[in-house]
Amino acid sequence: MIWLNQIINGVLLGGYYALIACGLSLMFGVMNIINLAHGDLAVLGAFLVWLICEHTGISPFIAFIAVLPTMAALGWVLQRAILDRSLRSGILVPILSTFGLAIVIENLLFSQFGADSRSLASVMGSLSYDSWALTSQIYIGKLAVLIFAVAVLLLLGLHVFLKRTALGRAIRATSEDPDTAELVGINARAVYATSAAIAVSTVAIAGLFLGMRASFAPYAGPAQLIFAFEAVVIGGSGSLWGTLVGGIVLGIAQNIGAQINPNWFLLAGHLTFLAVLIGRIFLRELLAHGMIPALLGQRS
Repeated sequence: MIWLNQIINGVLLGGYYALIACGLSLMFGVMNIINLAHGDLAVLGAFLVWLICEHTGISPFIAFIAVLPTMAALGWVLQRAILDRSLRSGILVPILSTFGLAIVIENLLFSQFGADSRSLASVMGSLSYDSWALTSQIYIGKLAVLIFAVAVLLLLGLHVFLKRTALGRAIRATSEDPDTAELVGINARAVYATSAAIAVSTVAIAGLFLGMRASFAPYAGPAQLIFAFEAVVIGGSGSLWGTLVGGIVLGIAQNIGAQINPNWFLLAGHLTFLAVLIGRIFLRELLAHGMIPALLGQRS
């Protein structure tokens, strides 16, 4: 029963990892940009929600109504002012640009809020600790279930948006071949800016739940980036539903590792990521050298 409890809560934890990973996956899938400021943008969103709640005492969900369009506008501006220019200069420049952006965000937050950790638990009421008892040994947190449900709904909404709307089809076309998309009348720059706005909006949602489920500080961004990156790689880069699978695998690995040894929570997740990465590289080498068809032929 204890192991089943860890697996269930690992699946729910994967919902948070999917939330923070989907924006990273979207930007990479559309623009081939690995946004190293991704985790810091999540922390920025958490601080904005906390700042509004601190001064008004309102619910974090109400404060988020003001934060969401602010973060979307920030994503649009970042794409237009920084990423759009860096994309014209090769692969390395966008990575360096987002690395510099991460440093700027971290130090701006530190200069404004200091090094102390913050949390939204004080304005959440009982949601921060309430749980349901499925059995005498299995408990699931209400907040964890809410986060997982929001992750599934967000991924479903993005999937429908990309498949069924004209703008979504334009985003998919631009991600495949921006030059050809331009020839049929699609404004690739506008599509990139819109995609960045959507990606940063999803990061804001992750930031809201980061502040609700844990404490955060100005320099907490790199850890969130690592979780997002690992979920993307495990689930398959550029795949939105893959981020949910990757997040769940990462969450289960961390919880099982913590059950074996409390110090293995992070280590188990990193080792799982490393194993999947090595497996993908090995499989790619086999495919590149035509060894898998040969092996299948030998078995038959």
